[in-house]
Amino acid sequence: MADRRSIRTPLARVRGLGSAKHGTEAFMLERLTSAALLILVIYVVAVVIRLIGEPRDVVIRVIGSIYVAPALIAFVLVNCVHMRLGMQSIIEDYCHATVLKSVLLIANWLFCWAVALVSFFAVLVISFR
Repeated sequence: MADRRSIRTPLARVRGLGSAKHGTEAFMLERLTSAALLILVIYVVAVVIRLIGEPRDVVIRVIGSIYVAPALIAFVLVNCVHMRLGMQSIIEDYCHATVLKSVLLIANWLFCWAVALVSFFAVLVISFR
């Protein structure tokens, strides 16, 4: 009979951590953000379709409303997290040079947060006009 024992500790088997020590956290977070984006995209597209052909002041008022602004902020934040995770997966899978990989991961993180902060600020400026 074959020996079915593993060299992994029981704690490592329970945590489900592989060689990268990340486990399924990034995988699950990508799926969670994509599910949230499904709902948010439908809402944002409906708002955009409703605003087609409206004058600028109506568009600004709708975007700044209590019902649309939080949804836009959530859309931007969830989208940026999803974008960061997707690009991180691509960088980790296809970039094999250690220094370049580290630089690209840092640049990815900074770019995603910059987009999120600028977008967040833009929605807040529109909301408090």
